[in-house]
Amino acid sequence: MEPFKVIIVEDVPLELKGTEGIFRNEIPEAEIIGTAENEQAYWRLINQQLPDMVLLDLGLGGSTTVGVEICRHTKDSYPHVKVLIFTGEILKEKLWVDVLDAGCDGIILKSGELLTRGDVSSVLDGKRMVFNQPILQKIVERFKYSVNSQLYRQEALVDYEIDEYDERFLRHLALGFTKEQITNLRGMPFGVKSLEKRQNDLVTKLFPNANSRSGINATRLVVRAIELRILDIDNLQPDEC
Repeated sequence: MEPFKVIIVEDVPLELKGTEGIFRNEIPEAEIIGTAENEQAYWRLINQQLPDMVLLDLGLGGSTTVGVEICRHTKDSYPHVKVLIFTGEILKEKLWVDVLDAGCDGIILKSGELLTRGDVSSVLDGKRMVFNQPILQKIVERFKYSVNSQLYRQEALVDYEIDEYDERFLRHLALGFTKEQITNLRGMPFGVKSLEKRQNDLVTKLFPNANSRSGINATRLVVRAIELRILDIDNLQPDEC
């Protein structure tokens, strides 16, 4: 690894001391050109001397959004400076999404395996999305869940013989559209009477073992479609009218 300059942004003295120790013992190529405990001190430092990398904590002075804004403005102003997040915010996943959107080069959680020489080297070499084991485990879990949900939905569409118009009809019922409004959707070639028949057919498909289907209204039909994964509750978006 070539020598490089780094600014550490950390507001907890004990954690700052530990981070400095990691660089001193594990990454001697690093020259720490300054440390900052808040946003003002950080901008003073970076305006005096540009680093190769910023090691940035997200929670500063009790705020969890300051770090995200520091990352965003740093990447906007100095796109070649690497920003590696080193944070103890291990439960606030929305922060991880925000800081990834802000352009960070990676996230290292302060749990389990801490900052390593390999993490720093990967970032300096231009690798994006550098994560340590704790956050990788969470990412993999979410990935597996997402893939399995898509597979369940595809299987449900086949098993219950749900076509494109059935899905659109159910999705817009879930969004609160009336049948009259659904008939006005672009590419929906059905009138209200046809949609009523389609609703009855869907009730028969989705409630095959019901003793009586007379009490199954649109709301119950939509709930059943969600239960069967025919509708993805996290992706209910209306079509163009």
